[in-house]
Amino acid sequence: MKKILLCVSLFIGVTSFAQETTSQLSLNFLMPSVEYETAISKNSTIDANLGFGFGYHDASYLDEAEYGIYPGFEAQYRYYYNLKKRLEKGKKISENSGNYIALSASVSSGEPIIGDMRLNNDYSGFVGPVWGLQRVYKSNFKLNLNLGFGMGFNDREDSYFATHIGLQLGFKLGKEKQQ
Repeated sequence: MKKILLCVSLFIGVTSFAQETTSQLSLNFLMPSVEYETAISKNSTIDANLGFGFGYHDASYLDEAEYGIYPGFEAQYRYYYNLKKRLEKGKKISENSGNYIALSASVSSGEPIIGDMRLNNDYSGFVGPVWGLQRVYKSNFKLNLNLGFGMGFNDREDSYFATHIGLQLGFKLGKEKQQ
């Protein structure tokens, strides 16, 4: 009997939690990608992005500048820290419009689909903290900017200090929710 009550309690808790969480799917066009973000608590979300990224290597006196567009995957655990302040100022907080800090992890191919920047490895990745801001406007236009630093790595067992700059412009799919 205790096991049945425990299972029923867990089921009710999970379903009531699931009804309060929100999810959003968006398409980004600056660097084409599909992004899915889902709430896991009042101020926290998990964000997953599958698409393309841009790499650039500045020219040195021996080399020319190189660039590449690479297929990749990125996931972030985001904590939105300024929602209460935005709400008090009458600003939109629905659809995760706010500032956040996040732990970001990404992996991308070593061969570009466009460009001449060859990485001499099968894949490369990044793990580190980022700061970001996201805004979803009434037209469902979405802006997301995140900046950070952390550890870069690749399949050759090289690790290195890396910076992260992410800029996404696109549209959230679906109807706008009111705050």
